[in-house]
Amino acid sequence: MPFTAAERAALIERYAHGPALLKRALARVPAEALQWKPAPGKWSAHEIVVHCADSETNAHMRLRYLLAEPDPMIVGYDQDRWAAAFDYHGHPIEVALATVEAVRANTVPLLKRMTDRDWGKVGRHTESGRYAVEDWLAIYAEHLEKHSRQIERNLAEWSDRPPPPRRGEGARG
Repeated sequence: MPFTAAERAALIERYAHGPALLKRALARVPAEALQWKPAPGKWSAHEIVVHCADSETNAHMRLRYLLAEPDPMIVGYDQDRWAAAFDYHGHPIEVALATVEAVRANTVPLLKRMTDRDWGKVGRHTESGRYAVEDWLAIYAEHLEKHSRQIERNLAEWSDRPPPPRRGEGARG
């Protein structure tokens, strides 16, 4: 069932507010905790932000393909493979955060001027099949909210971890 105009407007506002949530969560993370991983296979706060930059640039193009191409194919990607292949810890976090902000700032005006015809457009996703513009909006309105909460969970786990042993203490053998 399609979104109402009011539902779309609310999702667009959430989408527009996403970078502020990400910045707020990141601002609470001490420098020494930025690259800390809560568990093997989990991402650090630094990796989360760099992932958001890659995801947002993909989202930017996905929307434009959906709106402008006659039979758009949206290509999926393996986010964990990208994190490893592009050495997310080696990428400047400030540049990644600026990318997130710029991409969203560039997309919000487009979203606000889209027509009902635009909102009805549909493409195909290589992993999930049918992929509509409204699907795109629902996914990306939540995306930075989800990752902001992930950063907050990382920080809580980092804060709750046992302190490292003092020099000269620890396992004796």
